[in-house]
Parts: sequence; C-alpha cells; structure tokens
Amino acid sequence: MSGLLLALTLLSAVPGTAGSGGSVDGRFRAANELARAGDYPGAVAAYAEVAAAGGGSASLYWNWAQAAAARGASGEALWALLRAREVEPGDRAVRREIERLREALNLDPAEIAPEPLAAVARVVRRFHLDLLAAVLLAASVLLHGLARLDPGVRGGRAAALTLLALGLLAATAPLAARLARPTASVVRRGAPLFDAASPTAEPRGALREGEVVPVLEASGGWLRVEDNAGARGWARSADVRRLDRAAGE
Repeated sequence: MSGLLLALTLLSAVPGTAGSGGSVDGRFRAANELARAGDYPGAVAAYAEVAAAGGGSASLYWNWAQAAAARGASGEALWALLRAREVEPGDRAVRREIERLREALNLDPAEIAPEPLAAVARVVRRFHLDLLAAVLLAASVLLHGLARLDPGVRGGRAAALTLLALGLLAATAPLAARLARPTASVVRRGAPLFDAASPTAEPRGALREGEVVPVLEASGGWLRVEDNAGARGWARSADVRRLDRAAGE
C-alpha cells in the first residue's frame, strides 16, 4: 500500500479514554503520523503501546492493520482486523478487509473461524442481547406483579408470559457465547509449533500465517493451540496472538 493510500485510509477517531494529560490520544495521533511518514515499524510499535495503555479501539486496530500490511506483515494485519471486529462487530468495512486479507493469504473461511460460538459472542455484543434479556425478564416480572395486584388487567398475565419467553430466548445466546473457546491468530509466517512450552523444545510443525486457532492452554509466554488439521502443540504468544484480549494484556 502506498504512503498516500495509507494516509487516506487511516482513521483519526479517538482510540479510547485518554490517560493523564491526554497521553493516549496524543500517542495515537503520533502513531498515525509515523504511518503517514512511511515509518511502518515505528507506527506498529506505537499502536501497540497505545493499545497496552488502554486505547484499544476499533479505529486503532484498523490503523494498526494498515501499517502492518504496508510493511508486508499480512498475518499481523489480519490479526489486527480480527481484533477490530471483536471491538466493533458491526463494522462492514472491517469485515470486507478481513475477507480481502483472508483470500490474499489463501485461507479457507473455516481457517479463520474455528470456533462457531465466537460468532455468537459477537452477535451478543453487537445487539446487546444480554441487556435485552435482562430488560425483558424484568418487564415480565413487573407485569406479572401488576396482574396479581389487579386481576382485572386484561392480558396482563399473557403479556408477562410472552415477555418471559422472549427474555429466556434472548438469554440463550449470551449463555452459549460463554462456552466459546478463546482463539488466537497466527501473525508470523512459518510460526513453529513445539511439543512443549520451552525454547529448547523440538518443533513439530509450523502454523499457517493468518490462521485462527483455538487456545487450549496458556503458560507464560506460550499458548497451547490446535491448528485446522488437528495438530496440537505449543506456540510462542508473540507468534500467535489472542483475539479475546487487547494487545499487551
């Protein structure tokens, strides 16, 4: 991506709550300036610092993806876009860019969506289904109480039962979303898969750049993962970044 195109696609929205003296906002703008100047490694490092400081918004991860792609780190760019989707599930531009990068990396759709319940979790966040369920259930209780106080209220109990059913239905999605396994995205081309969480362990294979893998276990700077072919092993967390946490956590 050319420097001009990158400058046009960078988002300047405030990344999150600013720290003392507006430091998060200032560092976000400084990172954007580095990207516009063509210092993509510096920009990526600056975006990582902003995310670690609590500024992990969708706009930050979008800009991070643009800078990573500009320096040829397609796996990191895809991870950043997937993180942006986690933060803002309804963003169509992010979804389109994810599909473009997935195709560029020659990945099947299933290779970036190994956990079906993760999609349910995004729907829950997008439409606030947990809050909706709570409101419906509270309204059901209220109507039921009013119907008991005044049996002459027409349709009060029927409405209460209807709201109860809708509330329980809305609550099933948040409950199912909690069962989703955490996932991580491979950001490094040829990231090795080891038979133990140790730098002296023998590599047993390599992970595909951009592939999203379920996280089975975490230990220090290592993640035990399962790739799309079913192979299990340990990978460095620097090579395979989790999608359920902000960068730096």
